[in-house]
Amino acid sequence: MSDISQATIESAGLRYPFERRVPGPAEIIEVAPGISWVRMPLPFQLDHINLWLIEGDEGWTVVDTGVSTDEVKDLWRQVFQSGLKGKPVTGLIVTHLHPDHVGLAGWFTRKWGVELQMSRTDFLMCKTLVLDTGREAPKEALDFYRAAGFSQRGIDSYAARFGGFGKNVSRMPDIFRRLREDDELTIGGRVWRVVVGSGHAPEHVCLYCEEAKVLISGDQVLPRISSNVSVHPTEAYENPLEDWIESCKRLRRNLPDDLLVLPAHNEPFYGLHTRLTQLIDGHEEGLEKLLAMLDEPKRAIDVFSALFKRKIGAEVFFMATGESLAHLNCLLGRGLATVSRDEKGVNWYRRT
Repeated sequence: MSDISQATIESAGLRYPFERRVPGPAEIIEVAPGISWVRMPLPFQLDHINLWLIEGDEGWTVVDTGVSTDEVKDLWRQVFQSGLKGKPVTGLIVTHLHPDHVGLAGWFTRKWGVELQMSRTDFLMCKTLVLDTGREAPKEALDFYRAAGFSQRGIDSYAARFGGFGKNVSRMPDIFRRLREDDELTIGGRVWRVVVGSGHAPEHVCLYCEEAKVLISGDQVLPRISSNVSVHPTEAYENPLEDWIESCKRLRRNLPDDLLVLPAHNEPFYGLHTRLTQLIDGHEEGLEKLLAMLDEPKRAIDVFSALFKRKIGAEVFFMATGESLAHLNCLLGRGLATVSRDEKGVNWYRRT
């Protein structure tokens, strides 16, 4: 998750009914009948994640878990003890594969004897990335960042941090229940429909309840920041930004505008269509600025100023590079740019 990509897009037209009421540690706030909000800390630049509880007759369904740290486990234990009205956790849904969402999934399944429900692509990719823990960075990944323009120091830094994905993920369960587009889940006597997005994660699950007029959006729709959309070494030639833009258009077309949106970061809000339009327009504007820079050949690390309004420091350099590559791959996919690799293994992009 990044707070740099399109972070300065104005949120005009959005309304925040809980802006002055954010949950404290282990506190639960009901945001709609039978739907509650918990916020957990993150050890990252983005320092919190929103997690959602849906009440049923027999127990609670938890949507997303937080990272696997002792602090977050202790906070969850406080929630279990005092905040669930004496009911157990009877369901677990994870929106996508990133550690702040799936980190405690295995811990939950073992503690409560529940099944993990998430999309197949994200479950399998999460399992794959966790297996990188303890491995040396592969040559192909080092070549990927060399092609982006990294110095040897930058490549060494990547090699040192390689395999860190699994650090905040508890042992994943070996089985799961797959969620797909348009699946319907009955929780607490209401139907929740699965709505799938792509780009930030391969197969991101959102949950839409028509009766409650609520959308649990995960990272697919955030009100104040834009979800990181990046290209990584595993899928160096993919075009996740086009997937992201098309997902936003599909959600805007298929979902009503009067929903209370429950995002993974920042506060619940109204104004779904407005926000989706802002996200689409923000990336299209970035693509236009980027294309204008490519009259002269540029590396991926040379184009940050077209996409970000602040200086990119070491703490977000990898994420910013992934975003730049996503925008460059989108221009390649649209036939608006070309790329060539020099004798040092560096990729240079320019306007077609």
